[in-house]
Amino acid sequence: MSEMVNGGLVLEGGGMKGIFTAGVLDFLMDKGIMFSSVYGVSAGACHMTSYISGQRGRAYDISIDYLDTRWYCGVPSLLTTGNLFNTEVAYGLIPDSLNPFDHETYEKYEGSAYSVVTDVETGKPEYLRVKTCRGAGMDRIRASASLPLVSRMVRIDGHKYLDGGLSDAIPLKRSIMSGNDKNLVVLTKEVGYVRTPIPGYELATLKVRYAAYPEVWKLMRNRDIRYNRQLEYLASMEADGKAFVIRPQHKSNTGRIDKNPEHLKALYKEGYAEAERNYERLKEYLGI
Repeated sequence: MSEMVNGGLVLEGGGMKGIFTAGVLDFLMDKGIMFSSVYGVSAGACHMTSYISGQRGRAYDISIDYLDTRWYCGVPSLLTTGNLFNTEVAYGLIPDSLNPFDHETYEKYEGSAYSVVTDVETGKPEYLRVKTCRGAGMDRIRASASLPLVSRMVRIDGHKYLDGGLSDAIPLKRSIMSGNDKNLVVLTKEVGYVRTPIPGYELATLKVRYAAYPEVWKLMRNRDIRYNRQLEYLASMEADGKAFVIRPQHKSNTGRIDKNPEHLKALYKEGYAEAERNYERLKEYLGI
């Protein structure tokens, strides 16, 4: 039996590093803790769905089970579909057949779930309500996890979207503005992390690739400044009691695109262990 906490759950992205978040969410499910608002960014949006559907271990299994599948994630998919993660496999075959998603439980969720996306024409974040993961609802999740350069844009209602982390990597401010005075923020970057500028050659590639969408290049050019400011804001909100943060304590061996199962298993275990280590403090913070 889950207990609904009146507060926000903010889930950062990070590619395969998001398996740390999967560990945290599995611990929350083990303790029956559900939040009334959830904001998922990129990988955080993907893992958010299994948390809301109550499918403990599903996010972990999906992260590990298909690493050797040729068409799931890798160059073959990128060259043939334009997406590093094959859309038909990741958002079709897996949730429909290989590891079925519990749509009925998800749709009974009484809170509000949001997938954070970036409008490539305005450069602004949007927070798309995800009431269902069927059909167009799954597109809202996919849009949040569509990484620049290695993913096609996702068109929804006439708008073109890419990864939500481009414009709002840690949507704590949005959660607070929506009325959540208590927020659990799960980061995939370790304690002490400071984002550095993107190398010039990568910026040049982005400028050419998104010549018709200059706001994308501008977002990437200033990504380090914007992200580090968000970390400063997070620290201030944590000091004010409006945020509780769970994150890795040390830099892991896991890369953003990592297909080493041992790296991923270790980071998942760390996420679970960090949530467990903070459990008593978290209960006191949330008043449960």
